[in-house]
Amino acid sequence: MSISLEHIKQVRAEADCLASVEQAEIALDNMAAAITARQKNNNPLIVCVMNGGLVVTGCLLLRLDFPLEQDYLHATRYRGETQGGELNWLVEPQHSLKNRHVLIVDDILDEGYTLAAIVKYCYDSGAADVETAVLIEKMHNRKQGIKADYVGLEMEDHYLFGYGMDYKGYLRNAPGIFAVKGM
Repeated sequence: MSISLEHIKQVRAEADCLASVEQAEIALDNMAAAITARQKNNNPLIVCVMNGGLVVTGCLLLRLDFPLEQDYLHATRYRGETQGGELNWLVEPQHSLKNRHVLIVDDILDEGYTLAAIVKYCYDSGAADVETAVLIEKMHNRKQGIKADYVGLEMEDHYLFGYGMDYKGYLRNAPGIFAVKGM
């Protein structure tokens, strides 16, 4: 799929800012405080869901001042598209999950297919406990019975980008959280 830079620039220019950098950073501070309260004595394994969770995980790690290990996985339903398909596992975590307290970090909880599959994978791999953290949880009735343990911000059902969330592979680096006009 070829996409023009002019289109990406137009999407960025027309987007509505739903949360500023300051609002996102306060949300991350609050998430980190809650995670610290529950995980500081557990030697947790923090697992970043690539690619969207990269920014959120990086921001959270700098706020978690206790012993932890970090890993990543790459499982996606989107592959650069704006609608999800079948879950595709690209990379599994390298650390053993057996008997570990695992915290999965991702950018957004939308319908929950990906996050639910990842949680199941962790338990099937022997994790003692699995918690989830997302910067954004969309508010709608299409969720697949999963709720994140730590949520930074709740948002209406828009197509979002920024802070790790992308639009067709672009705009993950947008400073704030934005809604694509008309989507």
